Amino acid sequence: MAESSQPSLLELCPACGRREFSFQKILWPQLVEEWDLGAGEADYIDLQQGFRCANCKNNLRCMTLAAAITRAFGFNGNLEDFCRTDPRIRALHVIEVNPAGTLSHYLELLPRYQLHCFPQLDLQQMSFDDSSIDVIIHSDTLEHVPNSRAALKESQRVLKPGGRLFYTVPIVVGRMSRSRRGLPASYHGKPGSPRADYAVQTEYGADFWCEIFEAGFQEVSLTSLTFPASVAISVTKI
Repeated sequence: MAESSQPSLLELCPACGRREFSFQKILWPQLVEEWDLGAGEADYIDLQQGFRCANCKNNLRCMTLAAAITRAFGFNGNLEDFCRTDPRIRALHVIEVNPAGTLSHYLELLPRYQLHCFPQLDLQQMSFDDSSIDVIIHSDTLEHVPNSRAALKESQRVLKPGGRLFYTVPIVVGRMSRSRRGLPASYHGKPGSPRADYAVQTEYGADFWCEIFEAGFQEVSLTSLTFPASVAISVTKI
């Protein structure tokens, strides 16, 4: 799929601070049909996944995640500068689960950063001690976890008081969430790549926030750079 120029939705990339962007469609017909997406829904999911910074290559969902992280700490700048210079984030134990686009390039600047991969790290039963992690970050991973509520409950367990979970999931805002259990298998990633860890377990809708509170969290906030295409979720352990 060829990239094309796109009128900029953003002035600056929240990840690297550059100004140039590109766009290409990501969805393919089979996935649109499995997901039962209308034309407008497919358009904003394509924007979410296919609008990219020309410099760092992060797409809109990952750029939104970068903005959610910096804003949560009140940092007025991009994620790269935040990770290089801010003593608050540099003092924290930060866990990333699967590379969130190329945000890992900036997160790995942090002295106490660790990258883990799902499903090798089972988000439903993590190996970390209670109240041992300051920040957990993942992007478009939770929808592939068989029991997403259990995964959120595990995050609540391992985070320190005041710790934060930052994540994205693809959300179709005009419907309720549904489980894929009992439906034909559907995979994200690329067409013709039915990897087990790409299998969709949950298709998230407007009630995505319910399982956060059901897992025991008491505070959640949302960041959107352009709605409804981009939503990043920030959850705090009280």
